[in-house]
Amino acid sequence: MHCPFCAAEDTKVIDSRLVTGGAQVRRRRECGNCEERFTTYESAELLMPQLIKSDGVREPFNESKLRSGLKKALEKRPVSTEKIEEAIDHIKHRLRAGGEREVPSRIVGEAVMDALRGLDAVAYVRFASVYRQFEDISAFRKELDELEKK
Repeated sequence: MHCPFCAAEDTKVIDSRLVTGGAQVRRRRECGNCEERFTTYESAELLMPQLIKSDGVREPFNESKLRSGLKKALEKRPVSTEKIEEAIDHIKHRLRAGGEREVPSRIVGEAVMDALRGLDAVAYVRFASVYRQFEDISAFRKELDELEKK
């Protein structure tokens, strides 16, 4: 690691700690040349798979679109931001765990529906009505019946 103060290559680690629940390593370093100290953070670079849309177009995974969709479904519902972030992390973990470089976008949609089912039934039905493109009240009724069974 180059020193950010004098650009020397000779830096040494003087302290290391796990942070953010073990997801990152915080390293305290010291330059052998100018003796300045600085902190670096190290985390694994995990790539998200590309999404294959229903029309065959491929696009990169977009966490902000995922967050926006969840927040829109959960608008004015009693679900904390912390629970939303946990759901996003769970969905991302689920996508990475598959090990695939490309996945159909419907897998993300189904993962969002699973997360919403556990967070808030009203938000789940809101999202499902748009995602599954309900055409009439019978489609709503069928989805509500399924939700009640579970």
